[in-house]
Amino acid sequence: MTQDTLQKFIFDNAAVRGELVDISATWREIQARHGYPLAVKRLLGQMVSAAALLSANLKFNGSIVMQIHGDGPVRLLVVECDSELRLRATAKLVDDTPIADDAGLTALLNQTGRGRFVITLDPAEKMPGQQPYQGVVPLDGDDVATVIEHYMLRSEQLDTQLWLAANDEVARGLLLQKLPLHGGKAEANPVSPEEALETWNRAVMLGRTLKEEELLSTEIDVLQKRLFWEETIRVFDPVHPSFHCSCTRDKVGNMLKMLGQAEVEEALADQGKLGINCDFCGKHYEYDAVDCAQLFASDAPAEALIHPPEVKQ
Repeated sequence: MTQDTLQKFIFDNAAVRGELVDISATWREIQARHGYPLAVKRLLGQMVSAAALLSANLKFNGSIVMQIHGDGPVRLLVVECDSELRLRATAKLVDDTPIADDAGLTALLNQTGRGRFVITLDPAEKMPGQQPYQGVVPLDGDDVATVIEHYMLRSEQLDTQLWLAANDEVARGLLLQKLPLHGGKAEANPVSPEEALETWNRAVMLGRTLKEEELLSTEIDVLQKRLFWEETIRVFDPVHPSFHCSCTRDKVGNMLKMLGQAEVEEALADQGKLGINCDFCGKHYEYDAVDCAQLFASDAPAEALIHPPEVKQ
């Protein structure tokens, strides 16, 4: 399997950083477990690229969970990326609803303006009583890149530009981010606000020459040279995202607890035992009456970042 690559770079003596990612192998592994329509694949693949790009800049031991909750034929898109750039993703669709190949974000997830974009930062080792940080904003934009750009400016006060593209085989992305003129690189190599703005505007202008088909068809090392060949940039060692599902029997049991004891007992009465498939990787888990009784005998609170899985009949 081809190894996925995320490449960081920074403009020398300027407050601008960038990243390019080719996450195609992981994206194909995610798709192998699902039969999503083409329009859904494009959106979810773009989110996979974006999650890797955002996670790579976080000094955070934990996972970033990116969700779009929709009010159209797509109800939920979820991508999770941990601090080691291990990713998983899934989508929930309305049953038997036709989806056109050229359907966009608004038609799929924001038909009546009730769609929401959510980013959750979930620490790997929580302090007692600590809850994940969660930011929720309306779907402000016609595509995934614009929605995330608006979120980053509104919630993190960071000017961010994203270019994302995905199809059946390839998922790639470019991120440019304007850094504050204090601390770290900008402080060690001071630049005036005018110089910083000029460099930022020039970098964004170069990024905007990138077309979707070019992003899909060109290796990221070639793209970097093609876009920024006149700039003085410092390139860091590449890192390598991969697919990984963190589901466990304990986590699935925790989500069963979220369904509630009455609903679980009703399902047990009908079926004798519960079979649950992980939405991300398809792994199958089974719980009988004794297993479920032990779940609800525990005093531990139920926690989950996404909706509980559906119990398979």
